[in-house]
Amino acid sequence: MADEHQFIENGLQRSQIDEFFEEELGRAGYGGMEVAKTPMGTQIVLKAEKPGMVIGKGGENIRKVTTALEEKFNLEDPQIDVQEVDEPDLNARIVADRLANALERGWYFRKAGHTTIDRIMESGALGAEIVLSGKVTGARSRVEKFNRGYIKHNGEPAEEIVDEGQGVAVMKLGTIGVTVKIIPPNAELPDDFQIHEDMDPEELVPDAVEANEAEGVEELLEGEPEEAEAAEEGAEAAEDEAVEPEVDEEVVEEVLEEELEDDDEPVETPDESPIEEDLDELEEDVEAEAEELVAEMEDDDSEAADDEEGDA
Repeated sequence: MADEHQFIENGLQRSQIDEFFEEELGRAGYGGMEVAKTPMGTQIVLKAEKPGMVIGKGGENIRKVTTALEEKFNLEDPQIDVQEVDEPDLNARIVADRLANALERGWYFRKAGHTTIDRIMESGALGAEIVLSGKVTGARSRVEKFNRGYIKHNGEPAEEIVDEGQGVAVMKLGTIGVTVKIIPPNAELPDDFQIHEDMDPEELVPDAVEANEAEGVEELLEGEPEEAEAAEEGAEAAEDEAVEPEVDEEVVEEVLEEELEDDDEPVETPDESPIEEDLDELEEDVEAEAEELVAEMEDDDSEAADDEEGDA
């Protein structure tokens, strides 16, 4: 079997075992499980609010569960270890089952949600969230949320720190899904910080203090300003000398002599006589055209005067 198929098969088997324990051990306050395969068999750690009900009289119930695991899921020599939950109000799985049972008994969803989340916060949780989804009141389904404190929804902290549990309340109008998320007390979040008052810096960061003393920053600050300015000017002059390239004087003189020789060469000036002749010809043509226009205008005026006299 390929690795991808093996991962899917293991996840499916884990979900089926979890559902089996929830059905069989629901009255004992089932709070989750952890499965680990060992060379000796399969190690299963159960968390329950009432371990005595899980074990039964003389271990009768636990033997029954072990036999059912071998037959249904083909587990080799399953070894079940039952642990008691120290604080049931901080276990998301147990809280979700309790809230679902309260809804089935007829509690109003707002009262049940606020009461449950208040108990979680009173137990010392840093944050909690309860989500009810389904036909809460009426024929139309909706989602109701109850929030307290600080909660993470995505990223690695949401997977590693937040405890999440689901439950189902079977009502007359339909089922209501219950999701509970809890951040337990003393959880180390990546964005937490602490402020220490009256602390000595040498105790917290001794290496930084030793490096500061070795460089002698205080001595430099106590020095006279004139000496500091003189030192800065000397450093700038040294940088300028290092940056300026060396220039060959003989090469510079040769380049200057060539430029002077080029400047001594005579500059040819264009002959102005053809341009002047063209200008004279243009002026003569313009004057001739002007005279012709004036003569035409005078002829037109005389003809107009003769026509007026004839009409009179």
